[in-house]
Amino acid sequence: MKQTVLKYGLYGLLTGFVIFTIHLIVGINRFDYATNEILGYVSIFLSLSFIYFGIKHYRDHINQGMVSLGKAILIGILISILVGLGIAVADFIYTKFINPSFFKDYEKVLIEQGKTNEDFEMTSATVALFMLVLVTIIGFIISLISALILQRK
Repeated sequence: MKQTVLKYGLYGLLTGFVIFTIHLIVGINRFDYATNEILGYVSIFLSLSFIYFGIKHYRDHINQGMVSLGKAILIGILISILVGLGIAVADFIYTKFINPSFFKDYEKVLIEQGKTNEDFEMTSATVALFMLVLVTIIGFIISLISALILQRK
């Protein structure tokens, strides 16, 4: 199981890091924040697609065509944590080093739209942690769906 999680988790991590970084660098000045948010979710889901393939690989090639619901969910969650790390690191690098004014610019847009909560201050670290948690939660849902599809006892 460890090899499968590392292999597919690293594929997802690299995919998430690369796609999310490209999306942030290329799209941030060309698209509005709503479009960038949608592109961000697309990159998350593309990266998390490795959950399905990781569970399927484990079932078909490692565990003689069998995988329990619990084992499949565990594999998926571990892969999603690695994917989340890749996306969180990309987000942290972007907001800390490449575009350190991102949060101030985004706050201005929110104020213009009347959608700001001035009690919360965004930092690169808190947003990176949020991305890790968000990706892991979405990964759990994808893991559950993949496990239900792929389970064999």
